[in-house]
Amino acid sequence: MILIKSLKKFFAGSSIPAIDNISVQILSGRITGIVGPDGAGKTTLIRLIAGLLEPSEGNISVFGYDSVKETPAIREIMGYMPQRFGLYEDLTVIENLKLYAEIRGLEKSEQKNRFDELLQFTNLEPFAMRISGRLSGGMKQKLGLACSLIKMPKLLLLDEPGVGVDPISRRELWRMIRELITHDVIAVWNTAYLDEAEACDDVLLLNRGKQLFHGKPENLTQKIIGRVVSVSGLTAGKRRKFLARIIQEPETLDGTVQGNAIRVVLKAGISPQQLNVQKLIDESDKVEIVPVKPRFEDGFIDILGGTVKRESALAQRKIKLANDDKPVVIAHNLTKRYGTFTAVRNNNFEIKRGEIFGLLGPNGAGKSTIFRMLCGLIKPTEGEGFIAGYNLNKSPSRARSRLGYMAQKFSMYGELTVRQNLNFFAGVYGLWGFAKRKAINNVIEIFDLEQYASINASLLPLGFKQRLSLAAALMHEPDVLFLDEPTSGVDPITRREFWSHINALVESGITILVTTHFMDEAEYCDRIALMYNGETITTGTPDDLKLSVKNSTSIINPTLEDAFIILIEKMENAVSG
Repeated sequence: MILIKSLKKFFAGSSIPAIDNISVQILSGRITGIVGPDGAGKTTLIRLIAGLLEPSEGNISVFGYDSVKETPAIREIMGYMPQRFGLYEDLTVIENLKLYAEIRGLEKSEQKNRFDELLQFTNLEPFAMRISGRLSGGMKQKLGLACSLIKMPKLLLLDEPGVGVDPISRRELWRMIRELITHDVIAVWNTAYLDEAEACDDVLLLNRGKQLFHGKPENLTQKIIGRVVSVSGLTAGKRRKFLARIIQEPETLDGTVQGNAIRVVLKAGISPQQLNVQKLIDESDKVEIVPVKPRFEDGFIDILGGTVKRESALAQRKIKLANDDKPVVIAHNLTKRYGTFTAVRNNNFEIKRGEIFGLLGPNGAGKSTIFRMLCGLIKPTEGEGFIAGYNLNKSPSRARSRLGYMAQKFSMYGELTVRQNLNFFAGVYGLWGFAKRKAINNVIEIFDLEQYASINASLLPLGFKQRLSLAAALMHEPDVLFLDEPTSGVDPITRREFWSHINALVESGITILVTTHFMDEAEYCDRIALMYNGETITTGTPDDLKLSVKNSTSIINPTLEDAFIILIEKMENAVSG
């Protein structure tokens, strides 16, 4: 087991501990999840266990070895998968495995058999000779896992292995880890996905370095039984307004969109009968309030004291946009080929003003390629894209002036301050003089960036990096906002704040095109296009997708993740069959 006693960790220049007096036992034969908001100390704790950092106070024992005095012994029995892809992207899959075998001292006589086992275990056999930089996100994570298993570890440390990975690949990762766990193996899984935390045997919940909970996930969930309700009966537009209002109510802790309903978590001591929604809706609206089963995420929000209650400042901003029924985004037979490889094939869709449109699909489905074509970053091989009436092929500059783009990875300049970044991107978007200064000051105020205005962007906390990226994309008041996995790796509370801004933007008439691997985020979409192998296989509302896989026996109440997996697997089976 892992024994952690009175553990504290201070970093140079800070009087506030990153880890604050944690004492816990982590048992073998189990998967222990470490969860918490950004900055909670999750990665710091993983690195302390691995011996990559030394405690300021207290100690850690791993299978009897001291993490400071006997670090080499711990590393000999440890497999470590870091937060970011840590392999060599210019080497092939098999070359990375060979490199790690040499580093870990695996005998040459054992290497071939071990490589064969790992390639078969991770389903990477067909890709053994592929350059790892060209693997999909899910395949990269599988390769990272394979390299951490070159020597079968007794301690497996996984630092957010599911970030940026589609639901099917995440389920495969879970299957593989479950197969590895025996009575004498420990797996510690740091995660931002609370459905993953719910699947762990034990959970350690941290906040600001402090231990708030340690135990079985269901023990946390049980504390809020009877305090979660579903409010249904409102139209899509009214649902967003209702959500913004219900979160402000003193009786509530949290609220999220879930298909055609709003899921509400109540404060302790408040019963569903005490929730007065009539004052928040029109007299003509008829809503139904039904108690629902709580999830681990509800318990997580509860123990942290609830979500942020303030309304997005964007809700008060008046944006001058065209007021018509014409589609703001049009994709007409969009196709992109790279040599003989077709990344996107004959995609067609239209997005109305003030609509949230989601592009979902496995890693490598072509979502980001469509984004780049519609943003004018790459030219389609065939077909056309239109933004606010402008043809991207014929009037690319005019089209780009009407869109804002938030890339999948943090794309601000790390060596520039927050204000310098905003100043640069305001110029890129064609703002000058008084309009430029006003736009910069507005977004600094709206996104609470004043305290960080003179700090280099690379030093920002992850949540504030997301705020800065969104602020830069909004300064010129675009008609459409492209969000490519905007909250990947961000904790649920920060994601809720981010989506409160998105909902406020939609209310002002801005159109949103978003990709995400968080299925709870996809519930916010008015419509979803599900992609596979470069093609759109179905389009509809979140509830349409769920209903399409529902049956009366095995799938009675499918989630959006269930629908995603079932529909994609049907396509995979049809292709392979």
